[in-house]
Amino acid sequence: MNEDWHASAQTLSKALPFLRRYANTTIVIKLGGHAMGSDQAMTSFAKDIVLLRHVGLNPLVVHGGGPMIDETLAKFNVESEFINGMRVTDAATIEIVEMVLSGTINKRIVNAICQQGGKAIGLSGKDAAIISCRRAQKELGYVGTPEHIDPTILLGLFDQNIIPVMAPIGVGSAGETLNINGDTSAGALAAAVKASRLLLLTDVPGVHSVDEELFSELSATDVIKLIKRGVISGGMIPKTQTALEALQKGVPAVAILDGRVPHAVLLELFTEHGAGTLIRSDKPSTT
Repeated sequence: MNEDWHASAQTLSKALPFLRRYANTTIVIKLGGHAMGSDQAMTSFAKDIVLLRHVGLNPLVVHGGGPMIDETLAKFNVESEFINGMRVTDAATIEIVEMVLSGTINKRIVNAICQQGGKAIGLSGKDAAIISCRRAQKELGYVGTPEHIDPTILLGLFDQNIIPVMAPIGVGSAGETLNINGDTSAGALAAAVKASRLLLLTDVPGVHSVDEELFSELSATDVIKLIKRGVISGGMIPKTQTALEALQKGVPAVAILDGRVPHAVLLELFTEHGAGTLIRSDKPSTT
């Protein structure tokens, strides 16, 4: 018999305990970075999401789209201003942001999942007022911070074996459209649907030490210490802060992993060592 068949069978056998662990639970996956770039990467991601649904998990996909927003704003000759790394979003910008996030990107992901045999529906936080927001900072304009999540629609979709794909757009108290950071949106949604895992797909393997060694697992206390010591810095700070907030709201664990790695989601969930850095609230400090 073909040796590849034996290897495949062994892989499936080793995955069985993890399949049992996550059966009938919800997994929130934040898709961003180069995992959204090529058609090949998108197809691979979509296959993994459909597989999760077929083996009894409820995947909820939340996506970003900064690079495509930048490209589209440039086409419309709209200049972007940033304050502390956050985009200032005026009335003209929010229209383009919503068009790109809720339209182009969202439907591309939905279509990719459907092409692989899944049933997916694209939504934003404005639909059924799923994500109600307050203004983040006055000087940032139409930028919001999730204040209330209504998971009713999402839970109903899970019951129908439908995969929700969420654009990080929310609604303000006056009905205005607000742009939300993708990681922040994913963390708030993960808490609201009582997810067993939040996976943040990015363009790095996870959290590294000063010697560039990957931390396979950290506690919330470890993360706070590493931020204070400057080991966690730059773009990794908001991701780890999202993880800490999700843990505080009841999500058991958050993983930060490299979305460029083929089948990163499957490796993280269904193998013993995972694929990135797992952050828990209950692990004793090791740093």
